[in-house]
Amino acid sequence: MAINTQELSALIKQQIENFKPNFDVTETGVITYVGDGIARARGLDNAMSGELLEFANGTYGMAQNLESTDVGIIILGDFSAIREGDMVKRTGKIMEVPVGPELIGRVVNPLGQAVDGLGAIQTQATRPVETPAPGVMQRKSVSEPLQTGIKAIDALVPIGRGQRELIIGDRQTGKTSVAIDTIINQKGQDIICIYVAIGQKESTVRSQVETLRQYGAMDYTIVVTASASQPSPLLYIAPYAGVAMAEEFMYNGQHVLIVYDDLSKQAVAYRELSLLLRRPPGREAYPGDVFYLHSRLLERSAKVSDALGGGSITALPFIETQAGDISAYIATNVISITDGQIFLQENLFNSGIRPAIDAGSSVSRVGGSAQIKAMKKVAGTLRLDLASYRELEAFTQFGSDLDSATQAKLNRGRRTVEVLKQPLHKPLPVEKQVLILYALTHGFLDSVPVQDILAFEVALYDYFDTHYEHLLATIRETKDLPEETKLDAAIQEFKNQSNFN
Repeated sequence: MAINTQELSALIKQQIENFKPNFDVTETGVITYVGDGIARARGLDNAMSGELLEFANGTYGMAQNLESTDVGIIILGDFSAIREGDMVKRTGKIMEVPVGPELIGRVVNPLGQAVDGLGAIQTQATRPVETPAPGVMQRKSVSEPLQTGIKAIDALVPIGRGQRELIIGDRQTGKTSVAIDTIINQKGQDIICIYVAIGQKESTVRSQVETLRQYGAMDYTIVVTASASQPSPLLYIAPYAGVAMAEEFMYNGQHVLIVYDDLSKQAVAYRELSLLLRRPPGREAYPGDVFYLHSRLLERSAKVSDALGGGSITALPFIETQAGDISAYIATNVISITDGQIFLQENLFNSGIRPAIDAGSSVSRVGGSAQIKAMKKVAGTLRLDLASYRELEAFTQFGSDLDSATQAKLNRGRRTVEVLKQPLHKPLPVEKQVLILYALTHGFLDSVPVQDILAFEVALYDYFDTHYEHLLATIRETKDLPEETKLDAAIQEFKNQSNFN
């Protein structure tokens, strides 16, 4: 058979032109050390800080220390199957997590993987866990209130959308309860909530999720959990994963509330990693960049300008103190980063004043900008009244005779403390908070025995719901008080018809 050389050469040329080499070029390294959640590897000369690396068993790690001889890697998952001499390869990607509305209502780990047994989550987008915070010109001032539903907070230390308000106190003083009640109160407020549980027991997280589900709050909430049994790298990365998820909503013009429960445990996890990576220890054995650990996280909470969509991230970071010591290293760091703090006191909690908020030490640096006009009017003198009552209370322990003005101040103070008490998981709409605080500051409670205050409050709400819903609606819609004569007459009418005179 004759071979047409021209056809053959044309065929060979075509094959050469269409040839695509299928080389998989990846930079790999060899593990030289594996410890508690960290590894060291040689050969990854071009690795980037924060780059995702893949181990031979499919577990991922993140490049943390870039040194002249090797790379320090934090292992994001189970490290028991990783051995010295194993291969580790670069992925070329910076550490990122899945983001988007598909995560709402789910419980995920810091890598964005579902841990609630409801199947895998199919998300459309991812975001890097570390991104620069919005600059000054990209921000707007905080002006809209974020209602927590807790009288003592909304009246004394108001929180605005885009603010960072620290919640600080000893363990078992009701910090998590404040956050859970705040999340429950966001129902119908067009706010997405993200609850980041760092170093909590899995049973505790499960009960918090059940509470949120019971009150219908999981419909707008994402829970990110890195439990106490997880390796330290996951506890360290969890808050960053949470805020990356929040940023996706913020830059799409939505409002987000994110709770970090708690950053003390994140700092401890970071200290552990840093010491294992041979970074020099500083004060209280924390590394020198522990301030930056929290500042670069909390600076990402903001109210962004209209050009960026006008969304916001409001942050409630938690810090656990030891014996009420707010001058400790991590506590003072986070106080200086945030826009105010709510200090929960153990002795108030144990004496039945719940939420156990210490009005003297608590402050909001946004203040009246984060309150509606009606609340500003009724809560104006409340903090001073409460602070002077605490001083007088200490003074009267000596049993001296008191003049009538001092006696009146003490009586008003006792009633104020009683009014600011609130049952667990019973957040109040702002119009009802305004109503009871108006009754308090205008003297309607002065004749009511202290032990009957809470019963008076419940009965007052019921009476207004039935007979004066239009007055509550006025506060809700106009954000201002209705005519004071009408409000006075309605409260007096309630007192006359009830047994609280």
